Amino acid sequence: MSQARKLDDNDEVDFTWVENYSIKFQGCHHISQWNQDAEDEEDVRIATKRLVRFRLCPSDECSLQNAGGCSSGYGEYVIDMNIFLESYIESIEQYNEAKCEYLENMSGCYNDDGDNDNQDYCVYDFYVTEGMEDVCAENNPYQADDDAEEAEQFEIADYVECAQIEFDDDDNRRKLDEEEEEVQYYLGPYCAEQGGAIYLGMFTDETCSTFADEYGGLETYYSKAKEELPFGTSNIVSMDCYKCQEPEVQFNYDGDDAEDGDAVSEMCETIYEQAGKCEADIEYGDNYNACTYIQGIQVIRKNGIIVSTGSKANKTSSIFIGVFVVAFVLLSAYVYYLKTKLDRACINLAE
Repeated sequence: MSQARKLDDNDEVDFTWVENYSIKFQGCHHISQWNQDAEDEEDVRIATKRLVRFRLCPSDECSLQNAGGCSSGYGEYVIDMNIFLESYIESIEQYNEAKCEYLENMSGCYNDDGDNDNQDYCVYDFYVTEGMEDVCAENNPYQADDDAEEAEQFEIADYVECAQIEFDDDDNRRKLDEEEEEVQYYLGPYCAEQGGAIYLGMFTDETCSTFADEYGGLETYYSKAKEELPFGTSNIVSMDCYKCQEPEVQFNYDGDDAEDGDAVSEMCETIYEQAGKCEADIEYGDNYNACTYIQGIQVIRKNGIIVSTGSKANKTSSIFIGVFVVAFVLLSAYVYYLKTKLDRACINLAE
C-alpha cells in the first residue's frame, strides 16, 4: 500500500506500480440520462451515456483464455467510453507507427542506386513476411495504378466520440434534398453483444442515442456509402491483455513516452487517473470510490442498457409484496363472510 501513497512534494499519486499490470477489457454498458444541452424540439431529451469496465491484472497472470483476465489480485475500474477509446486507439496507432518504421529500417531494402520502385516492392515484401502489410503499407505496389486508387481511408479515431458524417450523394438524392430537409447522420461507438463488445453504429442525432435503423445503422450506412460500416459487427477493442509497461525502446514512439520519468505507458496513465476505482483486491491500490457502483451492475439488456441493480433488495421486496397481497385477499374474504352473515341475521329479525 505504501506505493500508492501521495508524494510528499505535491498532491499527485504515485502509481508506478501500474507498470506491472495489464488492462483487460471487461465490457461496457449504457446509462440513459437527461440531456442538459437539449434546446430545440427536435433535440434528444434522454441521451445515452456509455461507460467501459476494465480490470488491472498482474501482467504475469493476465490471460486471454480467462474471461476476466485474472482471478485474483486485480483492481476493477469504470470510465467514460470516449476517454477509454481515445487513449486506446491513439496508443495502438502510435505503437504500430513506431513498429512499422522499425521494420522498414530493418528490411535492408535501401541502397544507393536510387531505385525507389524496387525499394517499394522490397519493403512491402518484408512487411508481408512480418504479417504487417495491412498495418504498415499505405498501398500495394503490385496493384495497378487504377486499382490502387481508393477513397479516403476511414479513420476510426475520428469517431471515438459521436461525430457527424457526410456522404457524396448522387444527383437524384440532391434533388430530393431540395424538396425535403436533409437528414444528418452521426457515427459513434456503442455497446453490443450484451455489453461484451464495442461496435460502431450510425445514428440520427448528435448524442448518438437514436440508431439510423434497427440494425445499428448498418443498412443505412451501406445504402449511403456503398460499403460495409467498419467495426459495425466487430469489436473495436481487443480482448487481449494490454500491458501497462512502456513498450520496448524501438517501439516506444521514438522514446518520447519515456521522458515522463516512469515506466507506465501513456495510455494506462490516462485511463487509470480518470477511472472510477475499486481496488479492494489489489495489492497497491487504496481507492474504493466506485466499488458500490461496479458491484451494482448486474442485470444488463442485450443493447447494454442497465435495467436493474442488485438482486437482494428486489427479492426481499417481492416477499413482502407477496405476503401483503395474500393477507389482503384473506382479509377481504373474511370481511365478505361477516357481511353475509350479518345480512342473514337482519332478514331473520324482520320475519
